Amino acid sequence: MQQLHALAETIGLSRTWWDAQGREMIVPDASLQALAQALGYPAATPAQIADSLDAARKEQACPPAMIVTQVGKTTPLPRSLTSAVLTAPDGTTHRLDTSSWTLPALDEPGYYPLDVNGHALTLAVAPASCPSIASLGKGRIWGPAVQIPALRSASPQPFGNFADLAKAVDAFAQTGADAVAINPVHALFAGDGRDFSPYSPSSRLYLNTSMGDPGLVGLPPLPPGAPLTPDALIDWETALPQRQAQLRAVFAALDAPTRQRIAADNAPYGKGLRDHALFDALSVHFAQSGSAKGWQSWPKAFHDPTSPQVAAFARDNAGEIEFHLFTQWLARESLAAVQRRARDAGMAMGLLADLAVGVHLGGADAWAMRDAMLDGLTIGAPPDPLGPLGQNWMLTGFSPQGLARSGYAPWIATIRAALSTAGALRIDHAFGLARLWVIPQGTPSSAGAYLRYPLEDLLRLVTLEAHLAGAVIVAEDLGTTPQGFEPALAAHGMLGMRVLWFERARDDGFTGASDYDARGVAMTGTHDTPTVAGWWSGRDLEWAQKLGRLPGDPTPDQAQAQRAWDRGLLWATLTHDAEPRPEPDNPAPVVNAALRHMGATPCGLAIAPLEDLLGLREQPNLPGTTTEHPNWRRRLSRPLLDLLDEPETAARLHTLDAARKAPPVR
Repeated sequence: MQQLHALAETIGLSRTWWDAQGREMIVPDASLQALAQALGYPAATPAQIADSLDAARKEQACPPAMIVTQVGKTTPLPRSLTSAVLTAPDGTTHRLDTSSWTLPALDEPGYYPLDVNGHALTLAVAPASCPSIASLGKGRIWGPAVQIPALRSASPQPFGNFADLAKAVDAFAQTGADAVAINPVHALFAGDGRDFSPYSPSSRLYLNTSMGDPGLVGLPPLPPGAPLTPDALIDWETALPQRQAQLRAVFAALDAPTRQRIAADNAPYGKGLRDHALFDALSVHFAQSGSAKGWQSWPKAFHDPTSPQVAAFARDNAGEIEFHLFTQWLARESLAAVQRRARDAGMAMGLLADLAVGVHLGGADAWAMRDAMLDGLTIGAPPDPLGPLGQNWMLTGFSPQGLARSGYAPWIATIRAALSTAGALRIDHAFGLARLWVIPQGTPSSAGAYLRYPLEDLLRLVTLEAHLAGAVIVAEDLGTTPQGFEPALAAHGMLGMRVLWFERARDDGFTGASDYDARGVAMTGTHDTPTVAGWWSGRDLEWAQKLGRLPGDPTPDQAQAQRAWDRGLLWATLTHDAEPRPEPDNPAPVVNAALRHMGATPCGLAIAPLEDLLGLREQPNLPGTTTEHPNWRRRLSRPLLDLLDEPETAARLHTLDAARKAPPVR
């Protein structure tokens, strides 16, 4: 199957990969055939493989739609733009060696129209590095990580929204914070409460409309909803349809000048925004007709956004589309208002947004940008010791071929949208800029393989967009790192993530504060890890035992014994055993010590999940679960401002702020 392997290499599929133990693994030929087919290269027979290989090589020989380079660097032109053929007097042709043709270095970052040998393209010139924490002018800064729906305020609502985030920003600015990291706020399915994970969005270009708040943009408040129960968990299936009904009431009451203002504000977003509103209108329409979620369940005529049937629906449902345009406007303007408040309150960074790794298979992006997306493939993770069957996130994303054909336009638009209302951006599973584990739809994760992406081009485009927005970039780099990835991040001035639980020394002890990489973001945890109080008290072990998920399959007694040993290692690192080690049911001193520890690192930015600042034991999300754990449903017990005023919480905030303002530990 030498030709199949050549095809795989040509289209970016890796036949080999290395597992967590460093063992070389080989992807079966059957998987390569299925993956190639899904990428648009039939490979069932030798003849198909030969034809697909020829087609792939011809595609790669075509002139590019965009060339990505860096300031101060000359840029070799691809062969497709430097071909020169000499015709001799006798009529024979001779190809000349033009491989040294280069573009001169440019000193100003930006996008430049370029014409080479009659071929029009765009030249993207990135700066050498993203903006740094130091460029913000405040030294080593800190902020909380907030799950917006978990927030409560004095006015009863079924979940927190951007108005609650605005109040949180005001409160944290007064405590010395310069950043507030937030969960992804990408668009979900309009009015649907069944799929509420922020990491499984319908679109990454547009926003979760349930988060918008009329009061932030000078409109009358949301009308009252149904009476609320005092549950600690969010009932999304009731809450999201109710919120959409409230937004419809606000929309119906808008006067003509306000509608004109909304239309004018939306106009620069053009056809893309209107297509998204059209998708939401179709989604609501077919949901009312009993169709399952996702455009694949709609009648076939509606699968194509350019079909006559879709155009007819748009004409006949103009009012419904205008409603969805309004909700996007409201969400966008509300979030922008929060970022302005953060800056006005003195925050150097303000919001640190979060970019999900992919989108829902049946969502708006997959419908509207079919040519740029993976089709028939899902993304996930290969088998490893913690997940012997691998992971399938049931998401899709951009295809390398689609990005190349489009001149990276969807990627640029996605980054630009995320940075339009934030001072920084975290890129979830940033390894996906180099490679993604792709799986033929309907097959187990073990049938997948790594698909290669143009890492340097994607990093340079992020760097350029960060420069244009004046924003800091954080790349989530937790897990098995692709070769050369960390140096590439460092070269572009992007920050990695240094999470307390994963910073372990060779002897398995925890890393001292002075040894943290200054180019990382110091964190006591993430939404996917135990809280400090939860880890110390063993709450995560209780969940793991309940769900049969203890790592390595130890007995409960063995897991508890290992945790007791690890508690000693952590306490020794945090305090050098200057005080007696607290008992497992007394995590408060450990939380304080952990915050002081992360604050003392040389990292330019320290982030503490709100759950750690409040000393909570439950984490927002338990990876690998859906209904077994109340992921993305937890709420604070009381309004945030009341909780921040509690003496223990105020002391923790002061501890972290003081550690950030003091010189780092040496």
